[in-house]
Amino acid sequence: MKPLLVFGTRPNFMKVAPIYRAMAMRDGFDPVLVHTGQHFDEVMSGAFIDALQLPTPDIALEVRPGTQAQQAGEILQRLERVLEDERPDITVVVGDVTSTVAAALASSMAGVRVAHVEAGLRSRDWTMPEERNRVLTDRLSTLLFTHSPEAEHNLAAEGILDGVHFVGNVMIDSLDWILPHVKTTGTLVKHGVAPGRFALVTLHRPGNVDEHQTLERLVQALGAVSRELPVLFPVHPRTRAALGDLCLGADLGDLRLMAPLGYTEFIALLSQAAVVLTDSGGIQEEAVVLGTPCLTLRDNTERPVTLELGNELVGRDPERIVAAALRDVRGGRREQRRPDLWDGHAAERIVDTLAAWGG
Repeated sequence: MKPLLVFGTRPNFMKVAPIYRAMAMRDGFDPVLVHTGQHFDEVMSGAFIDALQLPTPDIALEVRPGTQAQQAGEILQRLERVLEDERPDITVVVGDVTSTVAAALASSMAGVRVAHVEAGLRSRDWTMPEERNRVLTDRLSTLLFTHSPEAEHNLAAEGILDGVHFVGNVMIDSLDWILPHVKTTGTLVKHGVAPGRFALVTLHRPGNVDEHQTLERLVQALGAVSRELPVLFPVHPRTRAALGDLCLGADLGDLRLMAPLGYTEFIALLSQAAVVLTDSGGIQEEAVVLGTPCLTLRDNTERPVTLELGNELVGRDPERIVAAALRDVRGGRREQRRPDLWDGHAAERIVDTLAAWGG
């Protein structure tokens, strides 16, 4: 079988890596790695590929920075030629980013079947580009790999019953794979923090960073938390650009803005933080598995299974955010818990299913 594995952003890399490794260990698979270039700089792309020990992609589409529509259009055009040249048996797409939906659409138009990893996730928030991407990709897919029972229920409610396979969470495959490589003590010393005595933050969703007043209120809330303990804030390029337009003021306590971190360094911090404040879906999952209290700075989540394991939706109200963060700091870290099939072997189940389908 010749599958095309398409990826383009940091979360994609973590999902594709275990699938590629599982294919490489099996006879009968000849995977082709395609990097769209959606995340194009070294920190957002190359460092993650190196950390996950992915080989150099077979094909780099090298799409240019731009809007979602601009990048999707370039992926459609460039992937069309790849599909003609490579003639894959199936295109495997992961997650819910622009690269995901564009690759699914290009493949469907070329008559190539699509397999969607992380199918069935729903926030029901149509202001999120990711929600549109998820729904469209699922409609275009022949094989739909889910990571939780509620994802299967979402697909069934939309009339998608065939080709659905509950396989578990490939993000946790990568987490389990990277943990032995994490240098926790050295990372804490580097950042001048102690175990359980700092908070970690990530922000990148358009609803949080593109609206000036919302971002300013969130930063002020983080500043209030940082007057109690250090707050480490690796800043996504999108967020960095938005922060440049703010007058942050001086009363931000010990809020430390820094460049994006590599995978091993970030996981080292996440595994030892007193609390993580985030709008990322993947970090919600990693946090609950690691036992780190997680506050999601959104009003909804496409990963409700995490809400049963310690994740909490706190929205964007500064008072609520600060109160919840300080409560979690005082409450200490939580017991590590895993949903069903978040066992580090989801990729193997995906490859088993692809082998049976192709056979």
